[in-house]
Amino acid sequence: MEYTHKPVLLRECLSGLNIRPDGIYVDGTLGRAGHSREIAARLTTGRLIAIDRDKAALDTAPARFGDLMDRVTLVRGNFGELPHILSRLGIAGVDGMLFDFGVSSPQLDDGSRGFSYLQDATLDMRMDQSAPLTAREVVNGWSYEELRRILWQYGEERYSGPIAAAIVRRREERPIETTGELAELIRAAMPAKARREKQHPAKRSFQAIRIAVNDELGEVERLLEGVLSLLNSGGRLAIISFHSLEDRLVKTAFADWARGCTCPPDFPVCVCGKTPRVKLVGRRPITAGEEEVNENPRARSAKLRIAEKL
Repeated sequence: MEYTHKPVLLRECLSGLNIRPDGIYVDGTLGRAGHSREIAARLTTGRLIAIDRDKAALDTAPARFGDLMDRVTLVRGNFGELPHILSRLGIAGVDGMLFDFGVSSPQLDDGSRGFSYLQDATLDMRMDQSAPLTAREVVNGWSYEELRRILWQYGEERYSGPIAAAIVRRREERPIETTGELAELIRAAMPAKARREKQHPAKRSFQAIRIAVNDELGEVERLLEGVLSLLNSGGRLAIISFHSLEDRLVKTAFADWARGCTCPPDFPVCVCGKTPRVKLVGRRPITAGEEEVNENPRARSAKLRIAEKL
């Protein structure tokens, strides 16, 4: 088990959402309901829409919410589908949304899901176990060029070339079937200096393959394309990211929404007609303090950005 479950930046999220007891809120990444339960606890006549693509998260949610379930609607789906989800529920706008882009603790804790390089299991890594693409198919079926690309782009793995080459050589002999086999193959492909680093040699590669299997960056892009139109005026959007690529997408979108006139400075009057759509709640991302990081190492790389719709 790599992490115990603690909702990251919980106090900051609850404060940032500025929750109204009668409001409608979305938690687009339910997981173990750490954030969701605290949002629901602050509602009276309001409602929380809790979404997750993982059936296991939804199956355990009623027990985690307990007597708060009468304020919660559970939905199985991807947050990139949010406009369709809210449309099906007959909801035109909400008062706040929270998204935590990190892989959930149950997925890491359950070795059989194939997310962890610390437990030997079948190569899977699907957040939605009904999805067709698995890590086994990526590892054994994608070309050297594609493997190298995702390892470098999604994992920022500086030894992406040697690792991809080692994967291709091994699978020519026999398919790579388990997380343990893949982790050892990655370790062996790296120079001795890299194997002595503090973090596990396979950490970046497993992250990259997981992102590819679940199209995580694509889901973030689809979310950002439509999310602002679903937020009521004065509503807050809070997003926690753990990966630099995800945070860059969020930062760019927030900055674009907050920007007003884009006309050249020498124009006497504005002709673009663009006005800010949000105000940023803090110019810099919120990060975990030392105490939280000591209690929950997963929080170390978390960045929380919050915007309020004008």
